[in-house]
Amino acid sequence: MTSEFSALLKRLRREANLTQEALAERAGVGVRTIRGLETGERADPRVTTVRLLADALGLSPEERERLLSTAVLRTPDGEVPDGRVPDGRVPDGGGPAEPPVPPAPPTAPEPTPSGPTRSPLDAVLADVADQVAQTVAARWRREEEQRQVHDPYPLPVRWRPVAEELTDHWANIRRLPPGSDPAPLELGGQLDAIVDVYRRIPSGRLVVLGRSGSGKTILTVRFVLDHLKAGGRADAVPVIFSIGSWDPTAITLRDWLAAQLRRDHPGLAAPGPGGTNLAEGLVETGRILPVLDGFDEIADGLRRPALEALNATTLPLLLTSRPSEYAAAVAETDVLTSAAAVELGDLTLDDLAAYLPRTTRKARGRSASGWEPVLDALRERPRSRAASNLATVLTTPLMVTLARAVYSDAPGGDPAALLDTRHFGTPEELEEHLLDNFVTTAYRHRPGSGPLRAWEPERARHWLGYLAHHLNRLDTPDLEWWRLGYGMRRTTRTLVTALVIGLTIALVDGVVGALFDSLTYQLLDGLVAGLLTGLLFGIAYWFMVAAKDAAVEPSAVRMRIRGGERRTGRNPLRRLVIGALCGLVFGVGYGFVRGVLNGAIVHARLPAVLAGSIGDGILYGLMFALAAGPTFGLLTLFETPLDIRSALNPISLLRTNGRTVATQLLVWSPVFGVLVGLGSMAVVYPAAAVLGPVVWNLTAALKLGLISGLGGALGYVFSLTSWGQWTVFSRIWLPLTGRLPWSVVAFLEDAYRRGVLRQAGAVYQFRHARLQHHLARGPRTPHRAPTADGARTVDH
Repeated sequence: MTSEFSALLKRLRREANLTQEALAERAGVGVRTIRGLETGERADPRVTTVRLLADALGLSPEERERLLSTAVLRTPDGEVPDGRVPDGRVPDGGGPAEPPVPPAPPTAPEPTPSGPTRSPLDAVLADVADQVAQTVAARWRREEEQRQVHDPYPLPVRWRPVAEELTDHWANIRRLPPGSDPAPLELGGQLDAIVDVYRRIPSGRLVVLGRSGSGKTILTVRFVLDHLKAGGRADAVPVIFSIGSWDPTAITLRDWLAAQLRRDHPGLAAPGPGGTNLAEGLVETGRILPVLDGFDEIADGLRRPALEALNATTLPLLLTSRPSEYAAAVAETDVLTSAAAVELGDLTLDDLAAYLPRTTRKARGRSASGWEPVLDALRERPRSRAASNLATVLTTPLMVTLARAVYSDAPGGDPAALLDTRHFGTPEELEEHLLDNFVTTAYRHRPGSGPLRAWEPERARHWLGYLAHHLNRLDTPDLEWWRLGYGMRRTTRTLVTALVIGLTIALVDGVVGALFDSLTYQLLDGLVAGLLTGLLFGIAYWFMVAAKDAAVEPSAVRMRIRGGERRTGRNPLRRLVIGALCGLVFGVGYGFVRGVLNGAIVHARLPAVLAGSIGDGILYGLMFALAAGPTFGLLTLFETPLDIRSALNPISLLRTNGRTVATQLLVWSPVFGVLVGLGSMAVVYPAAAVLGPVVWNLTAALKLGLISGLGGALGYVFSLTSWGQWTVFSRIWLPLTGRLPWSVVAFLEDAYRRGVLRQAGAVYQFRHARLQHHLARGPRTPHRAPTADGARTVDH
């Protein structure tokens, strides 16, 4: 039922000559939000949303006030709920209202003229789901453009029902009561009908089977975009999850879904209703429709427990897999409960004849394309060895798009080379040829190519091969920038981290200390300090990160010095205690080892060395504990959750974390340095009464404070932040050892623009799992294939 606000918003939009889509884009809200507000489906809009709409419509002050006044819902006693006020300010006079942590929902909400009142919990999660829907839609529209899905048009993807033994009983699929007629549903269709087919299934559970390259991922992307376009605000938001990285024996499905949401949308880690975070709230309330892509990519021994875990839930979902892997899992346990299943079919010769000629440039003076002789051979000599091999290969969208990239998009390519049985005697050799040449073609020199870098194809293939091998080693399709060094052994990672930190602190100690002492002495002191701190940070890294075989995850917070932003809910006191304990352990170890070395330098006797070392350990332990605790606690006060849209792609997440770390350094370094300097003065003189005379003065305190502030901050960043680990491995070690280029970010972004990589939320993936496994095997022996002018090109 529409309300006064709904009718007014619709009238104002029409007067502004805007469609719902145009208004949504101007206001930065979702189309589903506009649709829900105009139909009355959403009866309680947030004032901040209404203000965005008023700005987008360019309303006069009078129209703006009227729109706001009609939007504000009041309780029966006349109060504005959730602390909202008509002018859109929060009660304390701060900035625009952020989504609050709402109170528990009322047990019996009162109805309003426009429908039942939703609880504050529902309102917050509905707004969050709408923002996730906008991000998801933008992400996959961009991905379709990058993969040239609509150039010149999407390849046909058709499907048919599968064998009965791979589906559940129709009575279960249709949710029928006992005794009803379980007639099968009509599930055949093609790409533009996938949402309609899915909605015919009352259980909301569909399995899509298809062999490698048959178009399963293209289908999931189209499903997400069409579902978002056709759905209402109350519908669950379809989100694609690469299920190959799920270990069902270690984490439940719902927890894994929430973790993936937090990774791709770091803002969803913010505290949400009911004591959970926003990601968990979306999953638990059914506002996310999981689209689980790549069941066949789950490790062999985990497919059965994965299917059993899926059957333990009633979540609506769409699952994709290769047929053999799914059938094997079904044979071990059972079909996916209440799920219908379809299987993707092959492309036909008519599909190829309609598509391939339209992918080439029109040649002057002739209407036929280079594909015509190939298509003629497939029609006229289908049983010949050459035609039979090629027809077998060109039955999947993956191989057709690779053939198009190699022979249509690249100048001078002659598709007739695909009929050369001397070089390609089997279908497998043809497929390897297309996979080999795809990378070479993608990295060919393109005059006027704009942002594309001129990478040497052989070098690019070498680096891509390392990335593919890295993913195979980790057994995941997700190329996470914060884990690029994690394909190495844990001991190697620890040694590299300790080495980089040691060299960095030695440099800091040498440069800063030279302001106070002679250069010769300070170089020696820097080497000692670098050795000790590298060793201690290496030990800390081993126990806190490497021994757990875990990665340092990107931070879900940012640093805000000014502004009334929401806090993260982290306890500063708890962080203070943890920081103090870490500082104590570090200081005791550092002081003790430094005391031993000083005693050895002056050739002191063992009892004196031990006594001095213990005394130094106590002193430095107290100094660093008194400094590290308050510094960590202070950092917590400046942390605020990331925005929900903060991880539109991997590079934006990397840059966001880089800015967070830079701000942490600006806070950490001076605060920690000052506290170490002041703490040393506060600790040394009282300690002298107990430990005996201590050589210390203001200059020594200033020197220690400067070196500790810079060195301690850099050691923490390099060992215990995701950006620091990225710097250690991806910007220093891997390029230094030749496994990646020095400009890793530019290389990854360039590979994405060339279509070799794709983006899936906050991570990269290879365009197809088949390409990843092919590149991971390393370079092949090159051979040559003829081009259109009779020349020969090298197949790398």
